[in-house]
Amino acid sequence: MLRICCVCLGNICRSPVAEALLRQKFIEAGYTEGVDFVVDSAGTGDWHLGHPPDRRSQEVCARYHLDISAQRARKFTAADGEKYDRIYGMDRNNVDDICAIIDAKYHAKVQLFDVHEVNDPYYGILDGFEIMYQQLEQAAGKIVLQHHKD
Repeated sequence: MLRICCVCLGNICRSPVAEALLRQKFIEAGYTEGVDFVVDSAGTGDWHLGHPPDRRSQEVCARYHLDISAQRARKFTAADGEKYDRIYGMDRNNVDDICAIIDAKYHAKVQLFDVHEVNDPYYGILDGFEIMYQQLEQAAGKIVLQHHKD
């Protein structure tokens, strides 16, 4: 079983959307959650612990019939380095923060979610959430295809 964790700064904008999209793409590809894969998300910061995703992330997902309202923010921990097979940071700062949290022997599991950084839309305009969604949606599809090759 493939275990994946998507990580951003606060676990309320990018990583919850990435988690939901990966789950959706794996299921659409015929994989069974809990048998073939597990996907989760976390943040490197602890400002939003226990909070639902940002309403703007929820709104953009709802436009595409994806409900993320039940997700709750949690902090990425050192134990996550061992727990997950792949750890996807949304930007280079996230990747650096993840590597500072986990043991060096797990650094090879860490990479960017997309070939380009996924910009944090939190302080930006509402369009930023649509742009984020589209980028994450395309990258999630590529990750699922890559897993199929593995």
